[in-house]
Amino acid sequence: MTDFARASTLSGYHAFALSKGLNPTELLAQAKLPSDILNSQETMISYRKFVNLLNISSLKSNDPLFGLHYGLHQGISVFGPLIYLIRNARNVGEALRDLGNYFHLHMGAAEVRIEVQGRHVLLCYQTEEQNLPGLPQAAELAISVGAQLMRTLLGNRWQPQGVLLQHAPLASPNSYRRAWDVTPQFNSPYHAWLFDAKLLEIPLSSADEELHKLLQKHLDNLDELQLGELPGYVQQLLRNFLPNGRVTIEQIADYMMLSTRTLQRYLAEEGTSFQNLLDQTRESLATRYLRDSSTSLTQLAELLGYSELSAFSRAFQRWTGISPRQWKKQNTDPSLNKRLRVRPQRQ
Repeated sequence: MTDFARASTLSGYHAFALSKGLNPTELLAQAKLPSDILNSQETMISYRKFVNLLNISSLKSNDPLFGLHYGLHQGISVFGPLIYLIRNARNVGEALRDLGNYFHLHMGAAEVRIEVQGRHVLLCYQTEEQNLPGLPQAAELAISVGAQLMRTLLGNRWQPQGVLLQHAPLASPNSYRRAWDVTPQFNSPYHAWLFDAKLLEIPLSSADEELHKLLQKHLDNLDELQLGELPGYVQQLLRNFLPNGRVTIEQIADYMMLSTRTLQRYLAEEGTSFQNLLDQTRESLATRYLRDSSTSLTQLAELLGYSELSAFSRAFQRWTGISPRQWKKQNTDPSLNKRLRVRPQRQ
């Protein structure tokens, strides 16, 4: 598993934070998440930073059950396209197996699985990392989302026999009961819902077998692309960070909560490297800004993280075979230059 999660894990965060009297922009900054991340549902974010955001939000709002309440607010919207596959499964059991099989597309840092134990079933949520500050907030959020999913699938037939949490209570047991209609068993081996195995056999009225097959094929294709998305994500980070100065692989790896060696290995598996991505990003930004006559070459060099104009000029010559000035001359609309030089005649 990796530290990544889809930004859809923050579905509804802005509205929910405001309802708690919080400033979502400030809290995102404190958690070192981009301020515009709430508008990019398919972007990958660090799971650790997501957990940290929940922890900060809980402390700032004085709500020890912030994650639990936020999960109930989110509901199934958190799953993005995965929910369409789940709702078109033949029955509840197949829907939950689909969730377990494809959950890593939504969140690489955790897994969902079902365990049938005789007449009972456990719907479990588990993370690889067990010692993150604030992890109970994320676990309770996941359990709340799980409850909302089961209500969506089963309606009034959702009558859980119990809920298990690995951690000690964060608030009074009655607070949990009011939210979930059941009191958790704390300090358990799992984070899980416990329910009657017969519920797995209940057919889903919304099922469309052909659509389910198409969605499954689509998600299988996405699964093959997961590692392939990494170079694009690194380039996105480079575009965000370059205007603030020089960017190093150590900075990017630190932001992604990966070791430098691991990031290098992932990129190598995709046939590229950090330096290649940095060059490609700089070249793309350079040609875009060169079309803007208001940006000087010195300003552009600084924007791309170069300490000297000469270093930028040498790099640009390497990318394109010509100097920045020559490229700008060749790619600027001459009619625009002509119009800019025309002065009104004196009467």
